[in-house]
Amino acid sequence: MNDANLLYTDVETALQESVRDLLTDRCAPEKVIATYDGDRELQPKLWRSLALDLGLAGLLVPEERGGAGASAREAAAVLEELGRFAAPVPFLTSSVIATEALLRAGDDALLATVAGGERTAAVVVPFSTSPDELRATVRVDGQGALRGRVTSVAGAVDADVLLVPVEVADGVELHAVEAGAARITPVVSLDMTRQLADVDLDGASSTRVVEDGGDRAVRAALELGAALMASEQLGVAQWCLDTTVGYLRDRTQFGRSVGGFQALKHRLADLYVMTESTRTAARYAATTAADDDPDRHVAALMAKSYCSDSAVRAAEECVQLHGGIGMTWEHPAHLYLKRAKADQVALGNPQATRRRLGEVVDLPMPTT
Repeated sequence: MNDANLLYTDVETALQESVRDLLTDRCAPEKVIATYDGDRELQPKLWRSLALDLGLAGLLVPEERGGAGASAREAAAVLEELGRFAAPVPFLTSSVIATEALLRAGDDALLATVAGGERTAAVVVPFSTSPDELRATVRVDGQGALRGRVTSVAGAVDADVLLVPVEVADGVELHAVEAGAARITPVVSLDMTRQLADVDLDGASSTRVVEDGGDRAVRAALELGAALMASEQLGVAQWCLDTTVGYLRDRTQFGRSVGGFQALKHRLADLYVMTESTRTAARYAATTAADDDPDRHVAALMAKSYCSDSAVRAAEECVQLHGGIGMTWEHPAHLYLKRAKADQVALGNPQATRRRLGEVVDLPMPTT
């Protein structure tokens, strides 16, 4: 896709401004930090505002199927802002990944409830699973109940309905399970703003969403999630850059601004170039996904491999260049480092993604 327009449209800019205004008012850093102390009061209220007041729950759902009829570009614009605030909401897991799976499966009844913000959904696979590594580990017993346990699932803690890939004799089906029918055990996670959970489905009753091709629906959903998560990583990197520049401009030493020291200027310049490169990769992945371009698979792999590492580096630079205050619990820098590190290994780690990218473009990775 040689003529891709990666610039933000007026609609995308306006959407970002609306999300930013809401998050500025309702997602203060101290409230997000409280999540790590077990205070989950922020999540449901914040998600209700985003899902219902701004109508973001059904952003990717066509209007004729009960949604807003937007594209992956608009969803990417939202994720960029959510990354900028390290917002603890299930937009990626429910409104992107689970929604894409339902769109592919063709279950309009369940899709309408998710698109309307009435319910949230989560695909029951380990959050580290890449689209190429999907393996269904849940089975159906002789009585029609599910059997199996899936660990490290993102979005399950907040979900009302679980979408479970189920292995059958003829392939993989996709089943819907009410969250109350499964045993969901939250686990201590590096990023507690997107807490993982172990899901025990033994004995759970389910409704079959799609009989044939459930694995294809889930793989497509995971690929879209990886492509758009790059925009969340861009938001993380942008916050780290902006905050670090602001701090070094105001911080003085020996009677002058620390940001004026040549060595720090070089590091900030490198950070700026890296962040803009992250923007290019993330925007291209979102654009090819929105246009269903043949290059979308390569773009998703490229964005996942590059943006995952750049977000981590930006967060590490933010912590280090803030000096002692960057190491404190009260400063929000740790929120972004944890989000960046957790995203780095989500939906496929960068090393495996680069290896897969090399295979796709016929450029094998070195063996030594």
